[in-house]
Amino acid sequence: MPEFEILNNNFVYNGQPLRVLSGAIHYFRVVPEYWRDRLLKLKACGLNTVETYVAWNIHEPKKGHFNFEGMADIVGFINIAQELGLHVIVRPGPFICAEWEFGGLPAWLLKGENIKLRCYNKSFLERVDMFFNILFEKLVPLLCTNGGPIIAIQVENEYGSYGNDNKYLEYLKCGILNRGVDVLLFTSDGPTDLMLQSGTLPGVLKTVNFGSDSKGALEKLRQYEKDGPAMCMEYWNGWFDHWGEEHHKRDEKDAARELDSMLQLGFSVNIYMFHGGTNFGFYNGANFQEYYAPTVTSYDYDSPLSEDGDMTPKYHAYKDVISKYIDIGKVKLLPPIGKIDYGEVKFLEKQGLFESLTSLSEGFNSSYPMPMEQLDQNYGFILYRTKVKGPRLQCEVDIKEVRDRAMIFVNQKLVDIVYRADEARVLKVDFKDEEDILDILIENMGRVNYGRHILDRKGITDSVRLDYQFQYVWDIFTLPLDNIKNINYKNQYNEGEPAFYRGYFEVDCIKDTYLDTKGWQKGVAFINGFNIGRYWDIGPQRTLYIPAPLLKKGRNEIVLFELQGTAEPKINLIDRHILTLD
Repeated sequence: MPEFEILNNNFVYNGQPLRVLSGAIHYFRVVPEYWRDRLLKLKACGLNTVETYVAWNIHEPKKGHFNFEGMADIVGFINIAQELGLHVIVRPGPFICAEWEFGGLPAWLLKGENIKLRCYNKSFLERVDMFFNILFEKLVPLLCTNGGPIIAIQVENEYGSYGNDNKYLEYLKCGILNRGVDVLLFTSDGPTDLMLQSGTLPGVLKTVNFGSDSKGALEKLRQYEKDGPAMCMEYWNGWFDHWGEEHHKRDEKDAARELDSMLQLGFSVNIYMFHGGTNFGFYNGANFQEYYAPTVTSYDYDSPLSEDGDMTPKYHAYKDVISKYIDIGKVKLLPPIGKIDYGEVKFLEKQGLFESLTSLSEGFNSSYPMPMEQLDQNYGFILYRTKVKGPRLQCEVDIKEVRDRAMIFVNQKLVDIVYRADEARVLKVDFKDEEDILDILIENMGRVNYGRHILDRKGITDSVRLDYQFQYVWDIFTLPLDNIKNINYKNQYNEGEPAFYRGYFEVDCIKDTYLDTKGWQKGVAFINGFNIGRYWDIGPQRTLYIPAPLLKKGRNEIVLFELQGTAEPKINLIDRHILTLD
């Protein structure tokens, strides 16, 4: 069987020198029907390898319950790559960052009070081992040494940016080897002393991640990896967006010049991202440096292939650069799916959240507020309800540790909103009756995927005080919104109440389309029951991508869970993506 190894400072595959020219595509961010199209376009650009992370949280959504079907079918993705003659690099984590919810870790890990992440912690590693047992049982037959396309596997991910537990890294490395992996292992870190000192292992290939200054990165790498091939495991050729920021763009000429410089210096390279795809559902991550900043639904990343799979000017600029170094040849692509404007959709049905609670949640009773994870909830929303004796005018409501956005209701009327970034703000509320109902609806806007704040439980993670008094006795409704079929639309709702809007549109010709959220404020959209992601009028993203495979001929359903209302209950399905602020 072919081997991929290092010989005379070169990568060698099946006895022949190989420069790895790779692009990152995450199978879990692309509908399976489009995997072949995206991989063909990767090959047509002159690349010989595809790289992907493994997102643990989509494969083990519930503790001990594993999923490798649909968008989680990593074996199917790798098999298509092999059919197309591509090599594969796999980065199984267990932590991947990737601007993905909780860096790919499953949320149920946070139910354990004493768990420590990304270190030699028994509770954490027991769960990693159970997942790796299942994962590598599927990956080992796909190694190049077994006739498959996988040529290399990563140990952890950019660990030098986080910690220095060498025992933890060694444990992961040995666990990978002991499960039958006999292909090249590598680590990847930023090109700094701190990162390369702490994130690497003896005898494991060191690679570096950067977006500019290839020469400086190579010099730093050579201080720690004297010999062997130079590999940029992540060439950051674009960037991701947070809500409330501008859409990131990098000039294609600048990006192509950097790629050319890298290749001139002898680097092998993995373009991150070659095709970003979409953070469908509630899978977007968040960053927390100076403040909490959740990532938008789109993971377009200003990549060579856009979120909807189009070849961008950056794609063609890269192809021109790569053709200077190799004979690309011709690749027959699939016919384009195309895009369509389906026009206006009116929402004739509406149902308020409060009237829908019993159809969406069984409810819990607790003396104190509990975070989502303690109630076996991973994503979505959670509502806390208690009774307040009054009157208590200008009562100070102190919700300690809001994670992440709280809407405050008194007798089902919205009185204020508290966001994680401004939770220190003093909130004053009037309770005018002898007994009022206080509801606190909290949205989990994505767990932190990088840095010191990754242990990020959601909901009310501490306490609620009214004035100086702790508030006890709560009804708690978990709202993961993983099944909205049971909502009974009776047009019952209060003005300003979060509500579900349902409408239908007819499809004859199935193509990609885009849900234009202009006129709506904040919420989540579902197409035929599939959660296509969040929207928010602070931008930059305005449209949500709807791949054609989510549609069907005949009648299609749209449901919007809108938190703050709209002037006109209608939307437009248009034929172009809008990722920039107006």
